[in-house]
Parts: sequence; structure tokens; C-alpha cells
Amino acid sequence: MTPVQSGREFHLDRSTHDDLITHARSDAPYEVCGLLAGVDGRLMAHYRIPNAARSMTFYNMDPKAMLAAMNEMDDNEWDLLGIYHSHTHTEAYPSNTDIELAFYADAVYVIVSLQDPQAPHIRAFDIVDGAVRERTVVIDGERSAPFPAGAPAGNT
Repeated sequence: MTPVQSGREFHLDRSTHDDLITHARSDAPYEVCGLLAGVDGRLMAHYRIPNAARSMTFYNMDPKAMLAAMNEMDDNEWDLLGIYHSHTHTEAYPSNTDIELAFYADAVYVIVSLQDPQAPHIRAFDIVDGAVRERTVVIDGERSAPFPAGAPAGNT
């Protein structure tokens, strides 16, 4: 797998990128969520965590599945590299709730937008103390297309 974190970039391999989109589509119109784990910035595991909230506008990771994933990360000495969820009807930009609930300052927050179901879009952000800074998403070494026109640019 390719590096996940590199400065202000967020690297994904094509397989993980496609799986995040597949996961987002799998439960639409409800939001999905999960974790990305690795070591030394290299993605080693992708965990699909059930959304206990079963909501179209909010996610709440199932505590048992999240604990199991975190325990496996600890057992393998992996770091939490990213936390992802989908926005089924809005742009891939953190909502006020996403920002308020961003408790892991070292993790990258990844949002998969299905606002245009034919053209899903992934964006990645650092969220620290309420400040949002966007990272450039790089897929197998290629920068992804810029965010769609009209989408918030964030504090980049």
C-alpha cells in the first residue's frame, strides 16, 4: 500500500480509494464511517465501522467495532492515520458537527461526497481545535481533481 500522510498531502492507493467510495454507496442514503490505520505513514488496514446512528446527516461509530479495530491497531503497533465518513447529499467538507466532534488531532479526516452519485469526490482535512485545513488527496501518485466549483475551500 502507498503512504497515507506526507506533509500537506494525503495518499491513498487506488484500491482503498475505490473501496471508500464503494462503502459510501453501499448504505446510501445513510452515512458510513471507518478508520484507516498504518505505520510510519503507510496505510496497512482499512476498517469499515458500522454507523450506529444510521443517519443521513450524522455518524456515530459502533463502539464495539471501533474498539475491536483500535485493539487490532494496538496489537499490530499501527497508528490511527485517518477517520472517514460519507456525506450523501452535501459536499465533502466538514460540517459544524464534524468539526465539533474531531477529537483526534493527529488523524486526517476524510470525507466521501455522494452529492453527485455519478461523480463521488473524496477530500481530506486536518481538524485541530476547530481549525480546518485541507490536504491534497493523491491517489497512486496522482493528485485528485480539485474540489467541485462552489464547494468550500476551507482554511488551506
